[in-house]
Amino acid sequence: MVEGKLQMVGKRIKAPGLVLGVLLMTIGPGVAIGPVPVAIAQTNPAAQKAEAERLLQQGIQQYRISQFEAALQSWQQALILYRSINDRKGEGNSLGNLGLIYDVLGNYSKAIEYHEQSLVIAKEIEDRLGEGKSLGNLGLVYDGLGNYPKAITYHEQSLAIKRALKDRLGEGNSLSNLGSAYYALGNYSKAIAYHEQSLTIAREITDRQGEGSSLGNLGNAYYALGNYSKAIAYHEQHLAIAQTIADRRGESQSLGNLGLIYDALGHYPKAIQYHEQSLAIKRELQDRLGESNSLGNLGLVYDALGNYSKAIAYHEQSLAIKRELRDRLGEGQSLGNLGSAYYVLGNYPKAIQYHEQSLAIKQEIQDRAGEGSSLGNLGLAYDALGNYPKAIQYHEQSLAIAREIKNRLGEGNALGNLGLDLLCVGQLFQSHCIS
Repeated sequence: MVEGKLQMVGKRIKAPGLVLGVLLMTIGPGVAIGPVPVAIAQTNPAAQKAEAERLLQQGIQQYRISQFEAALQSWQQALILYRSINDRKGEGNSLGNLGLIYDVLGNYSKAIEYHEQSLVIAKEIEDRLGEGKSLGNLGLVYDGLGNYPKAITYHEQSLAIKRALKDRLGEGNSLSNLGSAYYALGNYSKAIAYHEQSLTIAREITDRQGEGSSLGNLGNAYYALGNYSKAIAYHEQHLAIAQTIADRRGESQSLGNLGLIYDALGHYPKAIQYHEQSLAIKRELQDRLGESNSLGNLGLVYDALGNYSKAIAYHEQSLAIKRELRDRLGEGQSLGNLGSAYYVLGNYPKAIQYHEQSLAIKQEIQDRAGEGSSLGNLGLAYDALGNYPKAIQYHEQSLAIAREIKNRLGEGNALGNLGLDLLCVGQLFQSHCIS
């Protein structure tokens, strides 16, 4: 079964972005992707198993190039075949992979349903390794939902099993996922501690790809702390490893993260250079999801440069790909970025339109962190229109969500915005208000 590993690349306006990356693992020996006669697959158990494994591997290949709908169909067919021959382990693997697809597509309720079924099977057949993976994947879904305390509980259970099995690679993945959850909570010191443990294991078992990922996650943590020089050092180490081992995906991630840092530093030409290099690799790999993220990041740089027409063009390209992939989470982010661009242009009705669309998607997929962000952005737009009662309503809803998911940064932003609104409603400190 594929196990997820959180790799943080990319950002969103008003809320830090986590782009989910999974560590894809083949199940058993590689199986050639070629046709198997349907009649044989239907009547011969050995042929059915071979066909199921072929479909499983085919789905992994399709997943790698962001062909999520095709991967979904491959794994659904594999699931049918595994069930027909009562191969419980294969059934559990297929269910887990389907859970990952629905996670990427932002259908969290369905992702949870599949991962829970996979977990039940793993426990039933006493597959402790599969149990640990299912628990970790459930943790990743709750990460996506912004329910980080619940995510941490699942990652801790997964970690305990991997340690019991002396699965050092899996242990490193769980430590990395815990680090990413604490990163999302704003507990950067704890995030760094977990990523350092993950890095130690990767070096111990000579997992160069894992070492690079851990270095990248440490870079992201130091980026969040504002220690850009240390963040750059970590991402450059990740880049060097990725280039050494010909890990093109890792190379594109590190280039994208370096682009984010130079964006934050105001070195926009350098940021654009890194994002364009990252974009070129993602197109080479046919990584449509990654391509969309790079386009969005380029849009954010042009936002910062004040070139809003170019920024909007990039965000629209990013949005088109997200819709093509049926990536609802990403679609919501792109709509939010477009709303923020129109907000800066002073086109508040259009900004509201995009933020409302973004909010609807986030509510639909139960992305609580994203929902809070969209509510805050709508509050800012109504602030700009001088509609303080409506702005207060949105900021209060944003505050409630921030407190619910223990997002301290979001809570502080919402309180600050509410404070200004209340001053404006009371006709105090008129310089803070829009007439």
